[in-house]
Amino acid sequence: MVVERDIDHLPKNAANYTALTPLSFLDRAAMIYPNRKSLIHGSVEYTWLQTYRRCCQLASALTKRSITFGSTVAVIAPNVPAMYEAHFGIPMAGAVLNAVNVRLNADTIAFLLGHCSAAVVMVDQEFFPLAEEALKILEDKSEGKSNRPLIVVIADKNCDPSPLQYALEKGAVEYDNFLETGDPDFPWKPPQDEWQSIALGYTSGTTASPKGVVLHHRGAYLMALSNAVVWSMKEGAVYLWTLPMFHCNGWCFTWTLAAICGTNICLRQVTAKAVYSAIAHLGVTHFSAAPVVLNTIVNASKEETILPLPRLVHVSTAGASPPPPVLAAMTQRGFRVLHTYGLSETYGPSTICTWKPEWDLLPTDVQARLNARQGVRYVSLEHLDVVNPTDMTPVPADGKTMGEIVFRGNVVMKGYLKNPKANEAAFAGGWYHSGDLAVKHPDGYIEIKDRSKDIIISGGENISSVEVENILYQHPAILEVSVVARPDEQWGESPCAFVTLKPAVKETDQQQVAEDIMKFSRSKMPRYWVPKSVFFGPLPKTATGKIQKHLLRAKAKEMGPLKKSRL
Repeated sequence: MVVERDIDHLPKNAANYTALTPLSFLDRAAMIYPNRKSLIHGSVEYTWLQTYRRCCQLASALTKRSITFGSTVAVIAPNVPAMYEAHFGIPMAGAVLNAVNVRLNADTIAFLLGHCSAAVVMVDQEFFPLAEEALKILEDKSEGKSNRPLIVVIADKNCDPSPLQYALEKGAVEYDNFLETGDPDFPWKPPQDEWQSIALGYTSGTTASPKGVVLHHRGAYLMALSNAVVWSMKEGAVYLWTLPMFHCNGWCFTWTLAAICGTNICLRQVTAKAVYSAIAHLGVTHFSAAPVVLNTIVNASKEETILPLPRLVHVSTAGASPPPPVLAAMTQRGFRVLHTYGLSETYGPSTICTWKPEWDLLPTDVQARLNARQGVRYVSLEHLDVVNPTDMTPVPADGKTMGEIVFRGNVVMKGYLKNPKANEAAFAGGWYHSGDLAVKHPDGYIEIKDRSKDIIISGGENISSVEVENILYQHPAILEVSVVARPDEQWGESPCAFVTLKPAVKETDQQQVAEDIMKFSRSKMPRYWVPKSVFFGPLPKTATGKIQKHLLRAKAKEMGPLKKSRL
């Protein structure tokens, strides 16, 4: 075994080694641009100096109540200034931020609050009844043995005031009043160890209890800077929060915006009209969104759009594989889309489909197809591969052989909270296992073909639901589509398509449209890929716009097996 030796014996010391933390970005932004706008939320505006002092107040107020290292603070809120401040103020106190998905039900939130032992719950006034119900469930399940957390309610003048008044009557502390108990000059200290936890986020828990993904300061620092590097974000960029901050901490853009001294535009509710309005009137240069949001933007009515765009607007998309037709439509409207991919366990997006100059000369549809791939590793990710999960050997770069995407590096989570069994499976063989199936192309770019659980096995043949969906998106009547496996007496499983039609064709006879979709499919894809059943209606989605395939799979299963193939 080779012993690694250096040319010297110089030690680390306080002058040359400091733990990495994204918290350092905030005081720097306040010092350089104290009067630059940091946050805009309707009529409410803050500068970077004000944001820094408010975060210090939050850290101080928490510390006075002994909420510090070893404590977790849960925040149940949409994209409002308090949620942004929580990403700094809570870890500045030494505590861990748990940003909670506001679309979860009370039972699930009760599980999260109990599992992480939340000492404080900060909740937006709109969602106070949800938090109250969750806490009641938690108290009942613990038979009164759990310590009730401190409840802080976040007021928003844009909302109905009655929930706020109700929360205050129930003994909740109003957020700004809570800040007033803190010191704006609080001498917060960075963590001594960059492995210290900064955030906790929970997976969707579609098949079991949600798993708590623990992230550290080092990874958050590296990912925040990596976002700016791979996206070429300039200092002072104006970022529109269409992506929920509770989703992977806003893909770490919460901390990126402080690093580049940019401006955060908070968007409480995401609509196509609100996006176009912010671009036209607030100088938006960048935003991130799931493909379903892009689909909403390109299919918006004339009354909702403001075109042409006043400037080139950069869009980062992830969360699902974006259909090439949607990417092409975004490009035609003046957006430049950056396709990324990642998971909660990798601090959000950790691969990027890096655009190559030679692609500029290709036809638009070819460009969209190339850009729909998941691409190559982020600059902050040390290792990425597609492997045979049985023996961990890399698959050939032939664009055909499927394997599992695996990660290794500094932007992989610490692990799942209080879940050693899940950690053992996730880190088997010294890699983080994503559960996503992909191919590796000759140029080294990877492309997801499916989640392992979403692969359809029909007559012994593997069918990628993603590839079938990408073809179906080319049909002029389809707004959204999701393809899942349905039991089939003849083939074991067969593709089943759930479709949302564009508004202009909603009144059309659905049986005729279904037959037309199947006819279209036969002309575009292998015969055994063609959906044998088509159903119409809205698709269930998560708070971040992901289509909930597990619900559709359950629905297809409830329908029972197809008795006879239609082909």
